[in-house]
Amino acid sequence: MPLGAILLFIVAVLIYLGLAHRVLDRLYLTDRGALLLIAAMLVGSYLPDIPLSRDLFINIGGGIIPVVLVGYLFYAAGTGMEKTRGAIALIVAALVVYGMLRLVPLEPTYAMVMDPLYMVAIIAGVVGYLAGRSRRSAFIAGVGAVVLNDIFTRLELLLGGIREPLVIGGAGIFDATVIAGLIALFLAEVVGEAREKMHRQGEESFPGAGENTAGVFSQEDGPGEFPQNQEEGGSEHEE
Repeated sequence: MPLGAILLFIVAVLIYLGLAHRVLDRLYLTDRGALLLIAAMLVGSYLPDIPLSRDLFINIGGGIIPVVLVGYLFYAAGTGMEKTRGAIALIVAALVVYGMLRLVPLEPTYAMVMDPLYMVAIIAGVVGYLAGRSRRSAFIAGVGAVVLNDIFTRLELLLGGIREPLVIGGAGIFDATVIAGLIALFLAEVVGEAREKMHRQGEESFPGAGENTAGVFSQEDGPGEFPQNQEEGGSEHEE
């Protein structure tokens, strides 16, 4: 079973056990919605690829579903500032991944330590978090960077005269998309929790300090967002 499928199965179990409410709230997803997306990715990855042209195809699980999810998160973004931040983070992460692929092509001969696609996924996830900072922006950047570069690569090959079936979101790209999204989201959640804890401790140690930092920790600050914040959707799931 592909690594991406294994990771999605683990995530599905965590969601089923009710251990991912907070993260799903950040993504404006319900438990049922998240499980349906995971099921769609897993099943879609084994369905026949959809033709876009005579030589270009797109995989449902590794191409269409991630694009739909990223589009949904852009649509659900609470403010214009958040949408702008998500777009910038996506562009930055995509450019970094593109530059890396020029330096380390995805041939087996370059797999010195690990599969190059896993390196792409890790870099996309880390850069996605650093550029996006918030849970949603980080996830958008991490997943979107992998998908965009896969599209760019396939189009470059097609325009370069390659006349063989090319699939967007197929093979290892499915794994890379899942890994990148989970890494970006994990970093945003862990760092966000740490920042929130530090902020709460600061308020307890210095009463009234929160009033002076209100402008610093705004609802656009990403991991510093607080549960009651409008951007994070509160403690309830958004339908």
